[in-house]
Amino acid sequence: MRVQCGKISLAFGDRDLLKNVSLALFSGGTSSSGLKTPSSRAALAGVNGSGKSTLMKIIAGIASPDSGDRSADKNCRVFYLPQSGQVFRGRTLREEAETAYQSIRALLLSMETLGERLERTVKDDGAARAMLEEYHGLQQAVEDSGYYRREERITQVLGGLGFSRADLDRECGEFSGGWQMRIALAKALLENPDIMLLDEPTNYLDIEARTWLEEWLRDFSGGYLLVSHDRYFLDVCVNEVYEIFQGTLKRWAGNYSAYEKTRRAELESLLKRYAEQREEIEKTEALIRRFRYKASKAAMVQERIKRLEKMERIEIPESLKKIALTFPPPPHSGRIVLTLTGVGKRYGERRVLAGLDLTVEAGEKLVVVGRNGAGKSTLLRVIASGGAGTAEADPDHEGTVSYGVGVRAGYFSQDNAEVLTGDVPVLEFLEAEAPTALVPRLRDMLGAFLFRGDDVYKSLSVLSGGEKSRLALLRLLLRPVNLLILDEPTNHLDLHSKDILLDALLQFTGAVIFVSHDRAFMEALSTKTLELRPPESGPSAARLFYGGYGYYGERLNRESGGVQGNIRADGDAAGSTSAAHPGPAPGGPAPGGGAAEVRRRTKERQALIRRLERREEEALAAIEALEREKARLEEELSKPEVYSLGEKAAAVKAALDRAAGELEAKSAEWESLAAELTGCKISGNE
Repeated sequence: MRVQCGKISLAFGDRDLLKNVSLALFSGGTSSSGLKTPSSRAALAGVNGSGKSTLMKIIAGIASPDSGDRSADKNCRVFYLPQSGQVFRGRTLREEAETAYQSIRALLLSMETLGERLERTVKDDGAARAMLEEYHGLQQAVEDSGYYRREERITQVLGGLGFSRADLDRECGEFSGGWQMRIALAKALLENPDIMLLDEPTNYLDIEARTWLEEWLRDFSGGYLLVSHDRYFLDVCVNEVYEIFQGTLKRWAGNYSAYEKTRRAELESLLKRYAEQREEIEKTEALIRRFRYKASKAAMVQERIKRLEKMERIEIPESLKKIALTFPPPPHSGRIVLTLTGVGKRYGERRVLAGLDLTVEAGEKLVVVGRNGAGKSTLLRVIASGGAGTAEADPDHEGTVSYGVGVRAGYFSQDNAEVLTGDVPVLEFLEAEAPTALVPRLRDMLGAFLFRGDDVYKSLSVLSGGEKSRLALLRLLLRPVNLLILDEPTNHLDLHSKDILLDALLQFTGAVIFVSHDRAFMEALSTKTLELRPPESGPSAARLFYGGYGYYGERLNRESGGVQGNIRADGDAAGSTSAAHPGPAPGGPAPGGGAAEVRRRTKERQALIRRLERREEEALAAIEALEREKARLEEELSKPEVYSLGEKAAAVKAALDRAAGELEAKSAEWESLAAELTGCKISGNE
């Protein structure tokens, strides 16, 4: 099965959102000619507002382009999941999940009608055989859909996305907005379409649900196109990336990190040309300002003005502009920032936290992890009660929360964004909140948090929930604090904004306690990990790991695999050997050897160097050939006479994927050879 768009163009006013965009997505299978087509595992990248959601709607057949065409194979089922706005009411969760099988019930009705016609058919002619083949095709489609195992599948999918068995009989209207989107995602998965278009499917998922979704997508037989701001999720789920850049679409083979690595060199060249052009423009404008009112220079000024008007300006998206988010210097504090003693919390009969002891020191970055309902957000609200001074803090708890000497805390959650109301424009609101030294940089900072252009003049009362959340986070970061308590700070941020926030938090010298569902963000920022488990798990319901989230994951893998090891307080396995002490370099002289032995070793090393140099040249030649072949195939795939023919496009795409894989392998081989060659040459000079 296949859905494709050819030369799609769409404009909003005088802005070309999409320009001659062509794309084909495949659901794996075997064509009539025996050609095997792999399922599409693709990501759609691009800056905020570049047209990703619009293109998805066009592919799904929901929106129409100004020009170009969209087509799909007969019976190809395409499902589009928007990133927000899905609300379900009037049915229980179980009943709503059942509606994902409505198309299958239509097939069952067709089977019943066809079966009755077959019973009335007496002739064994071509028409009867055709009806029988159609009946078997419908029967196979129903079987493949999992309809007869739907109760088991509904329980499995809803459970994987975080719903409990008790939730199955709850009315859907009882669920909050985030859980409504989980219901929508569950229906998309249960419908089991040929092609899925998922726009930010991980926005409202915790780390466990994201992990489950990654595994589900790995086993999904159809094709999909994903938009996501979770780099780790994309890395494990996709093998090709399409990027919308200034209205055009380009494809890269490999996962998201490979795309970013390859794209970086191209963008650096663009930025260099952009900087050179900006310098030329600034010099020309300065010259015009200087001589504008001198009659003797009028001709020269007019010539410069015309030159500027004719210049084709290089435009770069906001995500390429280097914006550094700098915190106000944190106030000085003591070494101990926070102490929890016997902290507990219950809601009626339900206990969430019990007997928690914890000490946090200055400069530490503590990530709090645990399954949904383990009490992560509750703990952050309790910690904020020690002095963050926000209405969302929770002082009604057991035990004590003590802040250290000189500690000033700032607390962020999705809830405290809702207090931002009134008719004050965004920029004016922040100018009143920010330290004087940061006021000149507020436009750039707002841009980093996705308030661009006229967005900064919106009044607080008209902001969406996501916009309020981003503004509340930026407002907090502008305050001089030395303890940040952050509950899901990366929600509603794109990848570029996340990187800016991460860089700022890494440079922040105060302490950070945070909850996040973005694995890459957690691994990069955390220095310690606190795991929460429901108190019924016993006295060790909370465990502190003296290492970041990556180390925590390794520990869990080690424990689940039965590997034993003594773990020191610094988080390293006791007695482990270090890779910093390798054996002698190839061809290195043995200690205590004589002159003859040294000469023999030298000859061996020189022979090895010659062999490595020869292999390196061969690898480089192969890389150049593969790069040429990859470029040729990409050009071939963009031709209308290729992408308009499914089998031909599939064959070219398969060849392109093979070339990209061989190129990646050959590049890795060359890097290994280059490193070995460098090591040999260095050892020979020592």
